[in-house]
Amino acid sequence: MHISDILRVKGTHVTTVQQTNTIASVVRILAEKRLGAVVVEDRWAKMVGIFSERDLVGALANRGAGALGLEVRELMTTTVITCTSNDRVDAVMGKMTMNRIRHLPVIDDGRLAGIVSIGDLVHSRLDEKELEAGVLLDITRMRH
Repeated sequence: MHISDILRVKGTHVTTVQQTNTIASVVRILAEKRLGAVVVEDRWAKMVGIFSERDLVGALANRGAGALGLEVRELMTTTVITCTSNDRVDAVMGKMTMNRIRHLPVIDDGRLAGIVSIGDLVHSRLDEKELEAGVLLDITRMRH
């Protein structure tokens, strides 16, 4: 199974914010849309970072409530690990595990093509295993 299979079901919409947005405004977006991360873009719509719940927790721990007034560019993760829609789900799961991250933007031909979370990948693997189990059960029933 490939990342493209997940995006086909999940969709390709990615919530993005500008690097000048305040942390407070980004937190509202995360809460309203029930997201774990947003992609941060510059004014030319180029990805310059990612801001996740983990970035927020770190900011609050280090800077207190004052972090909410900062611009997202001051606290975002700028080294963004990505994948492509052609990548295999198991390889992407490994990449996420090794880097201890939960969200990966999908980049195809230099453009943002979607985003996947560890939850999306686990869900797809469970669906795949359920299908395999069903096929095996059908095969065993045919033999009796």
